[in-house]
Amino acid sequence: MKLAVITDSSAYLDSKVAENEHLFVLDIPVRIDGVEYIEGKNLSASEFYQKMAASNELPKTSQPSIASLVNLLSLIEGQGYTHVIGLFLSSGISGFYQNIQYLKDEFPSLEIAFPDSKITSVPLGMMVEHILNWAQQEFSFEQILSNLDVQIKGIGAFIMVDDLNHLVKGGRLSNGAAILGNLLSIKPILYFDDEGVIEVYEKIRTEKKATKRLIEIIKEQTVQGNYQVMIIHGNALEKAEHLHQLLLEDGVSGEIPIATFGSVIGTHLGSGSIALAYIPIV
Repeated sequence: MKLAVITDSSAYLDSKVAENEHLFVLDIPVRIDGVEYIEGKNLSASEFYQKMAASNELPKTSQPSIASLVNLLSLIEGQGYTHVIGLFLSSGISGFYQNIQYLKDEFPSLEIAFPDSKITSVPLGMMVEHILNWAQQEFSFEQILSNLDVQIKGIGAFIMVDDLNHLVKGGRLSNGAAILGNLLSIKPILYFDDEGVIEVYEKIRTEKKATKRLIEIIKEQTVQGNYQVMIIHGNALEKAEHLHQLLLEDGVSGEIPIATFGSVIGTHLGSGSIALAYIPIV
């Protein structure tokens, strides 16, 4: 088996993983003030947050190009690959997953799987890394997909944002939830539900109480089993470091990496957002 892995630029990838010869990444453009950017090519995460703060309107994102995926599959086929796993941002926040399923039958020489990740950002990047590691260890295609299914079913992320308008204007959260939050000064905790849709999980009165509750939720979700917990922030390193300290004080063990929401997810969550995510270790 020669396995190719495809993901999109919403995935947070370690630099070594990004350089893997068997990994291919589809670009998700971000448009700011009429200019199109691709993170990692002509835009860094820090530059994105600077440009977003200086703009009078919110950035806009689009889906990855299906035509680019078709060209990529043709390239992969020509390079002698036999199997492909395409793992992209959640179907709950993008229609890309539904729109590409027909491609599995368009390349008969390739065995193609397009699972729904139900997530994005760092957890998505971690699953991509795990797939590559399993392939290197010569796991079968079926075993890799089975392991991946365990992770997708057990993965989760809980999020706090400073401004719900980013999610509302991007069509990722209902107007009613945003209006309620703004009127009552509620600090909602959001999460990816079982369908990979961002919903309100709980409504908390203050950020301090919401942060405490965020830690409680993660401990509840990971009490059974072996999980990797991670912190993700949108241009809010001080918040992330404070949350890291609170996790350690609360007895959450193991390494807890801190990462940044890139431009694609930062567009919808906004500056100041903070999240705790977890993934089962298989």
